[in-house]
Amino acid sequence: MTDPIPTVLVLCGGLSPERDVSIRSGRRVAEALRIQGLAVTTADVDSHLLATLTDARPDCVVPLLHGAAGEDGALADVLASFRIPFVGSPADAARFSFDKSIGKAAARSWGVPTPPAVALPHSMFRELGAKTLLDRLVAELGLPLVVKPTRGGSALGASIVTEPEQLPAAMVGAFAYGDVALIEHCVAGTEIAISIYESGGEPIALPAVEIVPDGVLYDYDARYTAGLTEFFCPARITTETAAAAADIALTVHRRMGLRDYSRVDLMVDGAGQPQFLEVDVAPGMTETSLFPLALDAAAKDLGTVFAGLVRAAIDRQLADRI
Repeated sequence: MTDPIPTVLVLCGGLSPERDVSIRSGRRVAEALRIQGLAVTTADVDSHLLATLTDARPDCVVPLLHGAAGEDGALADVLASFRIPFVGSPADAARFSFDKSIGKAAARSWGVPTPPAVALPHSMFRELGAKTLLDRLVAELGLPLVVKPTRGGSALGASIVTEPEQLPAAMVGAFAYGDVALIEHCVAGTEIAISIYESGGEPIALPAVEIVPDGVLYDYDARYTAGLTEFFCPARITTETAAAAADIALTVHRRMGLRDYSRVDLMVDGAGQPQFLEVDVAPGMTETSLFPLALDAAAKDLGTVFAGLVRAAIDRQLADRI
């Protein structure tokens, strides 16, 4: 007798500013899983979701939401409360990694190199006197700076500051997407990403993807508009630097308690040292996203990898019941 075909519910959409990217990611993964022979449906995260989970009782859920709704641990808590297996990091790990300032502080405590930065709440920015405070930050961190919300993804609200007078507008742009802004020294060098997926419970680092946007910042348009960014995979870095970057990514994945898959973003400085920037527990899966590019470079199939993650999630739930 053959095993029954797993039923999979792919969640995408939501109400975050990254809704469109999530829908594109969800459609691509859903189709890839169908090609693997799994029974796949898709659903939005809306007022009908709880009824869908109750009525459909899928064998596994694959959440592909970006931004707070899918990456801050809340959805993982909901799925866990339904005792439905799901692909991705558990709630506590997602919460821990979602805030960039917390992630950087943790990485630094583990000896992982990361650029100096300050997290500044909007209330403090307003109450302490913006000009004096920002002048102090420029003197402390040095130019250029990257300013971005501490939470969220796709570089929404992010900007690069090369002159002190640009900083107030950059702060306002970051605060448009969150209550806390991260002001980080901008490392000159090569921007790379290391994607990780688990096989047999062990995390595997995929080849580094080098990111070369047309502009100075790998922003939302550069990420999701074909032709605005050039990618090199494997990245044009030395074997030693690539190994160091992979080691950092694996350290972050393991120490943060992440599960199934993740992506770690880094800058390689002029000395060839990778510097940790942030980690993404729900990386994009669109045609221009970094995770699928890394899979292609490693001759790995997206559907095969996610089908393996689905089966691992189902097995995990079965093991917990024993």
